[in-house]
Amino acid sequence: MDSYNLISFSGIFLLAGFAWLISTDRRIVNWRLIAWGVGLQLLFAAFIFRFPAGTSLFLAANDAIVTVLDAASAGSRFLFGRLAIPPGASNGSGETSLGFILAFQAFPTIVFFSALMAILYYYGIMQRVIRLFARLFSRLMGVSGAESLVAASNIFTGVEAALTVRPFLAAMTRSELCTILTVGMATVSSNVMALYVFTLKPQFPTIAGHLMSASILSAPAALIISKLMVPERDAPETLGVNLIPTVEREGSLFEAVINAANTGIRVIVGIAGLLLAVLGLVSLADTLLGAAGGYVNGWLGTSVPWSFRDLLGHLFYPFTLALGIPPEDAGVAARIIGERVVLTEVVSYQDLASALAAKQIVHPRSAVLTAYALCGFAHVASMAIFVGGTAALAPARTRDLSAVAVRALVASTLACLMTACVAGTFYGGNTLLF
Repeated sequence: MDSYNLISFSGIFLLAGFAWLISTDRRIVNWRLIAWGVGLQLLFAAFIFRFPAGTSLFLAANDAIVTVLDAASAGSRFLFGRLAIPPGASNGSGETSLGFILAFQAFPTIVFFSALMAILYYYGIMQRVIRLFARLFSRLMGVSGAESLVAASNIFTGVEAALTVRPFLAAMTRSELCTILTVGMATVSSNVMALYVFTLKPQFPTIAGHLMSASILSAPAALIISKLMVPERDAPETLGVNLIPTVEREGSLFEAVINAANTGIRVIVGIAGLLLAVLGLVSLADTLLGAAGGYVNGWLGTSVPWSFRDLLGHLFYPFTLALGIPPEDAGVAARIIGERVVLTEVVSYQDLASALAAKQIVHPRSAVLTAYALCGFAHVASMAIFVGGTAALAPARTRDLSAVAVRALVASTLACLMTACVAGTFYGGNTLLF
């Protein structure tokens, strides 16, 4: 284990310590949860990064996802023709790509993966996988049945994971509500993950496998950080209870595909609307901030850049070093990781792809850890979506959800960073994994 691996390993406990310092009650710590949560992450990461069987499984999963993703492009090429051809490729007629176009090349994969997941749910495959993870979290980490089920569901789904515990939301403790929001924002859904894979695949061939492992690692990380920041003071109703995921089953396979495709379209519209609003508002805020900063620079005689990206980059710089990212890459990585808070992970992954293409990030280690740190919906817009979506299922808990929302955003951000630290503990520069 070299010095950067040791820094990453230390970063796990630095992040946990930071979460404990801003806790609502530092006297209450569930050490069993912390120990098992860290242990599960380290065990899984060691298997992937250090054992030949784990690496082979990782690469096989990555190849499978990429193969499926290539199949997903068939529909977009039929609908959009040359606009759907990714950079460096051509179609059967010899037409070359017009460059990367998010709406025509990446967004359609969301519809395909939504339909694919619907098929797996229709045949009960995903329910079995989710139940396995839920039992693991519940038995080893000692969290409530509702928390473990939501954590397991969020490895594969998004805000809709709260539906699996809808009957229990009204009676949940404030700590449980914080956990539900944190786990939701610290992970990504499988259909949106396809978007990130498509964005980074040209510069980062094994990104699919890394994002899959990041989503799994982030679930226990979210449980750890959430319970450190908002410890459990009460007795959860489902403590010690193994809940069974319940999903409404469509009448036929074709109906499941139709409904999932429609859901995928709604997700695309939601993401597009979010990007239009957020990027426009941030641009306006940057203009105002730059004007104010110009006066400050003139008064102080400095030339400090003033923008949300730069300010958040400075804020996240020490955290980026704690991940085990080399200093020569830390500035660029910190800016990319920090901007997610206001610009969403979609923009951050695109900026990571651009930085890799422009060779602004030198070390493969930096690219891998940045990708892990970004693998989550930990941003302001997502916080509003998760609070609103969960509150719609339990209107009586709206005040409690709003009260823990900001803490959940901070907790999910720290959980994503912890996931990167775990990956960094075992990453050894293996080019097969980059």
